[in-house]
Amino acid sequence: MDFLRPASWAEALAAKAEHPTAVPIAGGTDVMVEINFDRRRPAYLLDLNRITDLYAWETGADRVRLGASVPYTRIMEALRTELPGLALAAHTVASPQIRNRGGVGGNLGTASPAGDAHPALLAAGAEVEAESVRGRRLIPIDDFYTGVKRNALAPDELIRAVHVHKADGPQQYAKVGTRNAMVIAVCAFGIALHPRTRTVRTGIGSAAPTPVRAEAAEHFLNAALEEGGCWDGGRVVPPSVAERFAGLCAAACDPIDDVRGTAAYRRHAVGVLARRTLIRIWEEYRGTRRGTEGAA
Repeated sequence: MDFLRPASWAEALAAKAEHPTAVPIAGGTDVMVEINFDRRRPAYLLDLNRITDLYAWETGADRVRLGASVPYTRIMEALRTELPGLALAAHTVASPQIRNRGGVGGNLGTASPAGDAHPALLAAGAEVEAESVRGRRLIPIDDFYTGVKRNALAPDELIRAVHVHKADGPQQYAKVGTRNAMVIAVCAFGIALHPRTRTVRTGIGSAAPTPVRAEAAEHFLNAALEEGGCWDGGRVVPPSVAERFAGLCAAACDPIDDVRGTAAYRRHAVGVLARRTLIRIWEEYRGTRRGTEGAA
């Protein structure tokens, strides 16, 4: 196994172009586990730790450009207001030591359906900034996951950053696991309200071959909130709407039985998470509206 250690982003792109099978390593929290257990023996490892640009973020007027290697700890500490769903997801990642090393770029590169960041990124409507010596492109998160641990990157591309719209409404994230830390998700669920467009987006993890959105559930809830005058009136989401939303989220899953849980359990758990996070997020939205109206 050869170890490539570029000193700049340009050198990293050149190395990836010359060795398309090279596996990028930054935090190493996924790659090193596979290597240590002899599940993977890449011919080349491409060390990105010297590229400081990957550890920086930029906050613009309406979005955050998050470097691929920004540690989860920094997301929790510095971007909780701008990216609340991702910050909540970051809290559930493994242990403090791993949160200090791991970043969103690793989750995306591995593209495991159980990656903790995926539901939050789907709910927020993120874009992945991929680059090669041929140029740069932005890949919508909905198009990024192409199969079990497969993504839309070309062989010569690297993930440089993730572009995420700053939250214009409440976001929530919930995860089911066998314990509170150092655990792979049995299933996970993210939801984000987008009051400017009067829409809701979701993200489901570890309950299908890839991370997925519950699009039928989103369409149903968007219509129900609009028809019920909920966005302007700040009304409570009716229990029947919450139950139907939960059922549609469960139906969006395509899980398997494995050592962490059965397919039936995963579907049920996703429905429970969907209902609970919807109620929680809508109460937060109603509280925000009451506070705004009181200030006026």
